[in-house]
Amino acid sequence: MRRVRLTAPDMRVYARIMTSSCYCALLRKATRRVSATYDAALAPFGINIAQFALLRTVARRGPLSLTELGRISGLDRSTIGRNVRVLERLDLMKTGRGDEDQREAVITLTDKGRSVLDGAMPAWESCQEAIEAKLGRAKVEALRDILGAV
Repeated sequence: MRRVRLTAPDMRVYARIMTSSCYCALLRKATRRVSATYDAALAPFGINIAQFALLRTVARRGPLSLTELGRISGLDRSTIGRNVRVLERLDLMKTGRGDEDQREAVITLTDKGRSVLDGAMPAWESCQEAIEAKLGRAKVEALRDILGAV
């Protein structure tokens, strides 16, 4: 195997070839900024936006298996398991056994989880309103359409 070392002039050639921005990089940058806004608003409740989303999903859907929660959230089983364990340590979720299949882990909110979610909801709604105000209704609808198509 031969190693190739790129020098600074070689890298400039690649930069000149790129004629458009990387959509992935743009989305990641925007996502970091938006997430930081939500995270700051939710910090007083001891959670971040990813945790809020999981709490909200379980609250809306009722008891869910780890597999189903992962599918709904778009996360693989090991990632969702790690995230749920963090929420369990915070006493916001608990894991039990399924009624039909005792081997399956079922996730529910604790009373503290419901309380944190209820308290955090106005902060989340405020972030939603701030983004809508910044972008305007038409751009928010366009954003939903675009992201739904990806």
